[in-house]
Amino acid sequence: MNPNYEHLKETCEASELIFDGKVLHVYVDQINLPNGAHGFREYIKHIGAVAVLPLTDASEVICVRQYRYAVGDVLTEIPAGKLDFADEDRRVAAERELREETGARCEKLTHLGTYLGSPAILNERIELYLAEGLTFGETDFDEDEFIEIVKIPLSTLVDEALAGGLPDGKTQLAVLKVAEILRRRNEEMNFRRINQ
Repeated sequence: MNPNYEHLKETCEASELIFDGKVLHVYVDQINLPNGAHGFREYIKHIGAVAVLPLTDASEVICVRQYRYAVGDVLTEIPAGKLDFADEDRRVAAERELREETGARCEKLTHLGTYLGSPAILNERIELYLAEGLTFGETDFDEDEFIEIVKIPLSTLVDEALAGGLPDGKTQLAVLKVAEILRRRNEEMNFRRINQ
């Protein structure tokens, strides 16, 4: 934590695990607030995950569509998955999820940052990546995964995100970041061409 924000820090006095599931672990903690008062926090621990935006040479994104039981709908998302273990190399996990869900391998993998989907109640950290230089092979879905793979132009996904038609947060963020990265790349290439 940044030392400039120590005055905002909450500290744990006691912690109780109230549900220990396969993926989620729910806690209730008694805490000390910054003003000296006491309170409690209910939150969920998660091992962490990765998500990858696979971009083709034609500026299409390889997306997956799958039914998400918690929201009762089929969502269009970038490939993603949880870590196999807490210390797993995030790049290795990203390459695995890319291959398993789309059959793709990449020549270049760029870290886009960390996404916290609901930090008030969930500690899941999703590391986002851009995958380029794709080659395709066989998928390897998990036994409980039923996925449809689709190619969607990046520009279409940007339009959908801006119009509110792309509800998955990690996908929105990755799409908008990659669109801006590509815009800056093109701007830089044009600048170099002009100044040669």
